[in-house]
Amino acid sequence: MLENTVYRMWFSWRLKRGIAYSESHDGIHWSPPQLVLVADAEQKDYTNINRCTVIRRDNLYHMWFTGQTETHSSIYYATSPDGLQWTKVQSDPVLWPEKAWEKTSVMCPDVIVDEQTGQLRLYYSAGEQYEPDGIGLATSTDGKTWQKLPAPIFTPDPNHSWERAKVTACDVHYLNGWYYMFYVGFADVDHAAICLARSRNGIDQWERLPSNPILAPPGRLSYFKWDRDAIYKPAAVLTDKGWVMFYNARRHHLEKIGMATHEGQSLGFRDDM
Repeated sequence: MLENTVYRMWFSWRLKRGIAYSESHDGIHWSPPQLVLVADAEQKDYTNINRCTVIRRDNLYHMWFTGQTETHSSIYYATSPDGLQWTKVQSDPVLWPEKAWEKTSVMCPDVIVDEQTGQLRLYYSAGEQYEPDGIGLATSTDGKTWQKLPAPIFTPDPNHSWERAKVTACDVHYLNGWYYMFYVGFADVDHAAICLARSRNGIDQWERLPSNPILAPPGRLSYFKWDRDAIYKPAAVLTDKGWVMFYNARRHHLEKIGMATHEGQSLGFRDDM
């Protein structure tokens, strides 16, 4: 989130099993991370929390985050007056796996405000626990009670080698009459890249960018590169100069966060304005 020239980032701190916070004035140099949300000792529904989304609305920060055990994942909700001190709205999840395609897990929430209806839209990933399979959509007026669409709105296209296995972890922006979706495409469960698609209604008839993927790992020949194997979980911000995108990437089992930039508002589609 870019607020008053300050980038504010909430992210998974896996060793602490919680959500951390850091901020930056340039997107490159960041304050030391501070843990802002962890699993309660008495909470039995999850032992780890991670993969969150944050929006600011009605003078409050609202966070939806993933709560996980070894076998399943659900989405929970918290609020904060300052983005640092968080209160869980309820102990139960606000979204959990119940559809057949969701299998054991819903995770990776991305919440936006629908400018036309004022409703909240929650784009989420669901399916396998290790890495989910597709992307679904739910809507809400209060952030607590959600109505899901019955089927996933975005699934892998086997015609594209970079996403033939899975699509997950999207970040959606509404701009000039289009819903733009940054998403992760999996060539297989261990190798992923960031891709882009758009839709007029944000639900169906998605048009993939012909030049996908927009951010890909350098590959096995770059053995010592920190992002060699996979690039995940995009979080894009539109600034006066263009797009800034933060992402996490992996070499073997070590994950770090990186930044990429794109000049101008246009994202590369033929008729982008």
